[in-house]
Amino acid sequence: MNRRRAFALALAASALVSGMGAARPTPSPSPSPSPSPSPSPSPSASPTPTPSPSATQSDGTLQILTYRGYAEYGGTSPKANWVGSFEKETGCRIARIDTVQTADEMAARVGQRPYDVITAGPVLAAGLIEAKQVQAIDPAKVSGYDDLDERFRDMATVSGKVYGVPYLWAYDEFVYDSAKVRGGGLGQAFASDRVALRDSPLTIADAALAEGSAKDPYELSETELGKAMTLLERNKDRTYWRNPVDLVKGFATGSLDYAQMTPYHRLLLQTAGKPVKVIETRKTTGWVDSWMLGANVPDTTCAYRWLNWVTEPDAQRDAAAWVGMAPANDKACKGRARTMCETYGVGDDKRLDRVVFAVRPPGGCGAEDGECTDYAAWTERWRELAK
Repeated sequence: MNRRRAFALALAASALVSGMGAARPTPSPSPSPSPSPSPSPSPSASPTPTPSPSATQSDGTLQILTYRGYAEYGGTSPKANWVGSFEKETGCRIARIDTVQTADEMAARVGQRPYDVITAGPVLAAGLIEAKQVQAIDPAKVSGYDDLDERFRDMATVSGKVYGVPYLWAYDEFVYDSAKVRGGGLGQAFASDRVALRDSPLTIADAALAEGSAKDPYELSETELGKAMTLLERNKDRTYWRNPVDLVKGFATGSLDYAQMTPYHRLLLQTAGKPVKVIETRKTTGWVDSWMLGANVPDTTCAYRWLNWVTEPDAQRDAAAWVGMAPANDKACKGRARTMCETYGVGDDKRLDRVVFAVRPPGGCGAEDGECTDYAAWTERWRELAK
């Protein structure tokens, strides 16, 4: 590998570690993240000038739990401190921001203390609603709510009640190194031992799409789940990635021919000179991360000011550019976020219609050959596969 190529790949790895905005702009997510667990340093709490011991106090402060990059606070660079202006404009003080890297860390952290607002992907959101750890949101109190993509708003609505304010979203692609292999189909990627799959039970949905017999990749009967797992179990030596830096390393060293990644990851590799191309598929999987309102918060004034803040184009623009995901408010698709919006196809309904956005596998729903399996069954099967 020549020096220029090595330097470009090092920059790509740096961007994945620190957020795309740090290199110049999902997911964790992973997702983050969101649906994707990945190891990382311990969750961090931002230093606070006015600490508050409890989110239930009516003292004009906020305690926030979110993913790294979703709400940056502190630091000398204005691009890394867009939350500071929230305090100036609203009069609410941010007492604490706890940040995590992965969905697993988020799930572990959420019950440790009360939070006013929480960022959650589809699996965690469903669990929080079921456990009554979040409360319904009144969209009439969220200015700009109608500016958010309707499909994402619908995903955060349960039994007629709104539980989330959509923030950032992403989807997965399967890519291949065109200098080493011919693209083939998704089945070829799953059959390879030189492929990296996201280490998440939700990857079972991608296997179901590749297998092709299930109508809905998130509503799988025992038989359909078995077929998806059979595809996954054909090669147990493949890589299950948790940290996206591993993708850069894998393609840089030649140890990977295929990988499951977001368009942002693919863009970084292509910018670094790697000849990765996308395997064309009829459908792909995606996810949306939303802000949720913590339960048992008697005074929600500042929490609603925060929800108003994160729906606005400026906040979504900064976050999308920083973490390499797409904003739920397409008015954010200017300036720093323009590249991410173009990369993910914001506003392109034909392109987004290909994305099957994640839900927590519900269990008990009707499939043609029996009841749907629940997320616990998916988690157990995945644990056995990836151990």
